[in-house]
Amino acid sequence: MPTSATSNHPSRPEDLIGRLNSPHTPYEAKLKALRDLKNQIIGNRTKKLAFLKLGAVPSVVSILSSAAAAQGGGGDNREFYESVLIQSAAAIGSFACGLDAGVKAVLDAGAFPLLLSLISHLNEKVADAGARSLKLIYQSKRAPKYDFLQQKNMEFLLSLLNSKNENVTGLGANIITHSCQTTAEQQALSEAGVIKRLVSLLGGSINQKDASLESLAAMVKENPEVSSKFMAPENGRALNVVIELMKDKHPRTRLLACMCLISIRNTSTSYLQDSGIKNTLVLVLLELLDDAGPVGDEAPFVLSSLITEKEDMQKIAFNANLIEKLCEHLNAGSYQAKRLQGIFLVLGDLCSKLECCRDRVLDLQVLNFVTEALAHDSAEVRTAACNFLKNVSRSVKNLSAGQFMNEAVAVPLIQLLCDASTSVQIAALGAISNVVVDFMAHKSVFVQCGGVKQLVQLSKSMESAIRVNAVWALRNLTFLVSYRCKEEILLELTSATLISLINDPEPSVQGQALALVRNLVDGTLNSINYVFGEDGAVLHAIARQLRSSSKVEVQIQGMYTLSNVASGNEIHKEAVMNQLLPQAGNDAEKTLVKFLQSTDSRLRTATLWALVNLTFPGSPGACRRVTELRNAGIITQLKNMVNDHCLDVKLRARMALGQLMIFGDSSS
Repeated sequence: MPTSATSNHPSRPEDLIGRLNSPHTPYEAKLKALRDLKNQIIGNRTKKLAFLKLGAVPSVVSILSSAAAAQGGGGDNREFYESVLIQSAAAIGSFACGLDAGVKAVLDAGAFPLLLSLISHLNEKVADAGARSLKLIYQSKRAPKYDFLQQKNMEFLLSLLNSKNENVTGLGANIITHSCQTTAEQQALSEAGVIKRLVSLLGGSINQKDASLESLAAMVKENPEVSSKFMAPENGRALNVVIELMKDKHPRTRLLACMCLISIRNTSTSYLQDSGIKNTLVLVLLELLDDAGPVGDEAPFVLSSLITEKEDMQKIAFNANLIEKLCEHLNAGSYQAKRLQGIFLVLGDLCSKLECCRDRVLDLQVLNFVTEALAHDSAEVRTAACNFLKNVSRSVKNLSAGQFMNEAVAVPLIQLLCDASTSVQIAALGAISNVVVDFMAHKSVFVQCGGVKQLVQLSKSMESAIRVNAVWALRNLTFLVSYRCKEEILLELTSATLISLINDPEPSVQGQALALVRNLVDGTLNSINYVFGEDGAVLHAIARQLRSSSKVEVQIQGMYTLSNVASGNEIHKEAVMNQLLPQAGNDAEKTLVKFLQSTDSRLRTATLWALVNLTFPGSPGACRRVTELRNAGIITQLKNMVNDHCLDVKLRARMALGQLMIFGDSSS
C-alpha cells in the first residue's frame, strides 16, 4: 500500500491543526506542533491567513487555557506546562503581529484575559511571553481600550509601568498610546504621576525609550496643562533628554523623539520656537525619509504634523530642499501604499500656502506622478493625491496658464467621482473645485469629459458633505465662464435641480447653491434670464430662502445673486424690487433694513450693491424705486452708514446715497 500524503507532510497546516485539536495527541506532541506553527507563521502573512481560515487561533487559545489551569495545580509537570504557555503566547502574538484579521481572531477567541493573567506569572519567561504578545496586539487599532478614569484600570496601568520587566513596562506605555484620547484621560494620567514614570523610562532600554516617547506624545497632545507639567523642572529636564534622542543611533527612536517634540510644539506655541530646534526637526525627518523600513513609511506623516498649516515650518522645509527629496523618492519607483500616501500628503501641505512650493512642484513635474496615484488601489493614496492637487491648484498664476485643466488631470478626477470610498469622492470634489476655477477657455475640457453630469448627480447625494462639495465644484465651474459653456452646464443642471439645492435642508448647501446661481447670472443679459424661466421659479426660491434663513452666509450669497440680477435691464430690476419690497407687504422691508444693520460687513456690502444697481440713475424706473425705498426707511439707514468702519461699506453707502439723492432728499 502506498504511504498516504498526510504521513509524508506532518507540518502541513491541516496536519498541525489536527494534532492541536485531537484529544489523543500527547501534550509533548502538541508542544512540538505549537513550535512548528509559530515558526511557520512568523513574518509570513500568507501562512497566517491560511492558518486563520483553518481555525488555528481558537485551537491555540484552548491549549493556552488548558495549560494555565493545569500548571496552576503544581506538580512535577510545571516546567512543561510553562513551556506550553510560552509557545502558545508566542504563537498568538505572531497571529496578531501586523494583521488586523489576526488580532480580531485572537480577541474573538478570548485570548486577551488569558494573556493578561500571564504577565503576573512567577516565571519571568512566561510573563515576558504574555507581555510580548499583548504588545503586538496593541499595535492594532482593534486592541481593547482602557478607561483610565476607573481607579482599578489606573492601578493596573501603574503596576505595569512599575514592573522590572521591560516588556511589561513597554506594554503599559503602549496601552497609554492606544487608549489615551480625551483631555480627562490625559489629566488623570498626569495627576497619577505617569509622566514622571515615563520620563524615567527614557533612560531605559531601546524598547522602553520608544514606548515612552510615543505615550508621552499622546499624553501632551493638544493639552497645554499636561504639556506644561512635562516641561516642569521636576521632571529632570525631560525636554533636553528628548532633544538628545533626536541624535540616537536607532532610526525609530529619532522618529519618535521628533514626534514627541512636535506634539509639544503644536500644543503650545510658546514652546520650541528656537530656530535651531525647528531646523533640526526638519533635517532629522528629512534624513529618516531614506529609511527603507517602517520608519521611512511613517516619517512623512510626522513631517506633515510638523508643517501643516504652519507657514514658518513650510519655509524651513522648502529651504531644506524637502520637495526635491520627495521627488527623488517618486522617481525611484513604486512604494508601499503608506509611503506613497505620506509623500503626497507632505507635498500637499507644502503647497497649501506658499507659491514658491507650488512653482517648484510644477517645475519638477510632479504632476506626471499624479495620474498613477489617482488610480492607485489604496483609497488613502487616491485621497492624498486629490488633496495635493487641491492645494497645488490654488495658484492663480498657474490656473491662468491652464496647467491643470487637461485630460490627464480631468479624466481621472472625474472617474473618482464614482469611487466606492466617500472620502475619495469628497477629496476629488475638493480638487475639482479648485481646478475648474481655470480662468481660460479650458473649462470646456471638463464639460466634454462628462464632469458636469457627475457633479449634478452627486449634488443629489444623501451625504450632505458630498452634496455641498459637488455644488461648490459647480459654483467654481461657472465662475467667469463663457455663455456657451453656461448653456452646456444648464443642459444637465435644470431649474428644478437648482430650486431643490436652494431649498436643501443643509445651510451649507443652500449657500453654495445661491453662489452657483450668482455666477450663472453674472455677465450678459441672457445669463440673467436663467432665473426667469418657468415663471421665475428660481428667483422666487432665492427670495424665499433669503427671507427665511438665519445663516449669514446664505444671506450674503442671496443678496449678491439679487444684486447681479438687478444689474440687468428694467424688467430684471423690477423683478428684484418686487422680491425685496413686495406690494402685499410683509416683513420684507424689515429684512432689508436688518441686512443693512447686520454686524457682518459682507452682508451690509452685498445689500448696498443691490441698492446701487436698483437705483442706477439711467434706468427708467429708478425714480419710482427710490420713492419706494425712501418710504421703507432706507435713506435714513444709508445716512447712518456713510461713516461705517468698514471701507467697502462706507464707499458703497455713499454711492447708493448719492444716487438716491439725485431724485431729491426727504427726511420722512
